[in-house]
Amino acid sequence: MWLLLSLVSVGLILAFLLDGFETMILPRRVTRPYRIARLFYRYAWMVWRAAALGFKPGKRREAFLSIFGPLSLLLLFVVWIVGLMVAFALLYWSLGTPLNTAPDGASLATYLYLSSNTFLTLGVGDVAPLAPVGRFLVVLEAGVGFGFIAVIIGYLPVLYQAFSRREVTISLLDARAGSPPSAGQFLRRLALAKNLQAADAFLAEWERWAAELLESHLSFPVLSYYRSQHDNQSWLAALTAVLDICALLLTAVKGAPRFQAQMTFAMARHAAVDLSLIFRTPPLATDPDRFPADRLEQLAAMLREAGLELRDGPAVATPLMQLRAMYEPFLNGLAQRFLFALPPVLADHVTVDNWQTSAWMRRTAGIGRLPGVAGDEHFE
Repeated sequence: MWLLLSLVSVGLILAFLLDGFETMILPRRVTRPYRIARLFYRYAWMVWRAAALGFKPGKRREAFLSIFGPLSLLLLFVVWIVGLMVAFALLYWSLGTPLNTAPDGASLATYLYLSSNTFLTLGVGDVAPLAPVGRFLVVLEAGVGFGFIAVIIGYLPVLYQAFSRREVTISLLDARAGSPPSAGQFLRRLALAKNLQAADAFLAEWERWAAELLESHLSFPVLSYYRSQHDNQSWLAALTAVLDICALLLTAVKGAPRFQAQMTFAMARHAAVDLSLIFRTPPLATDPDRFPADRLEQLAAMLREAGLELRDGPAVATPLMQLRAMYEPFLNGLAQRFLFALPPVLADHVTVDNWQTSAWMRRTAGIGRLPGVAGDEHFE
């Protein structure tokens, strides 16, 4: 019996160390279905998401959801540490390690105290092993505890740097495509500036952003739970808007930079599909349709008024529908899982960009936007 318990204890120690390594250090996707971190996030998010649904959609729900990402990482860290301390305590107990405080045999609680004291390198010294094997295990646990905590904390800046890079580019989308971002607003503002070729550099930047999003969120899936600073922005909304922009440039806009639009579409769609696979999120059809035929006609009229040359008829509608079918169901599945709202292709009404207003202006003067700025007049 003691041998079996010893093997189980060693197995638990290796499992927790491997899980910490795979979650924080290993820069690639781990496909094993049964992992401590995966099980932790599955059930923790299930509970947190259910609680969030008790709030009405809006700022309070978003504020509640924004807590989960950072808090879950701290709780996972606690799970690893407590699990390792318990596993080492079981190992001491299974081997019957003699201690200086209990000549007739120590209890499991005493071994838990010894393990926690050793793992956290407290150095109290009131409970200590007497046999060589016990002393060796104490030294081993102290080294494992010190190294494990140092490595995990050392990798936290890497995670937050990836989050920061993601958010910087999302913030740049505000003045270009509105808040929340929409393909219709982006193309309209581009047409008003009479600079369609600027889309080439924009799409190149977002191709790289999509590649970094895929790499960082595969390496650190917890980043998917980190919300943006503004409630009307998110990594999923940005990804959706970029795919919508590419789809419209490839099907509807004459003279668009097709090659770069194809490259950006491929990379962004790759990110959407792979993230759906990582989180085991099945594709879901959007209901209602995000962009029905009448909205396409409205968008075409708005873009022509802004000076953009467009194609007409089935040459646009059919291929646009085919392109949307390649990414929309995956994005909608992710949106349902993370409680994000997919942005419209064409907004129902003119929205105020985040840079045009502030909470202080609304609270103190009842001002919703900068004086003299309405809609997109600043782009005309």
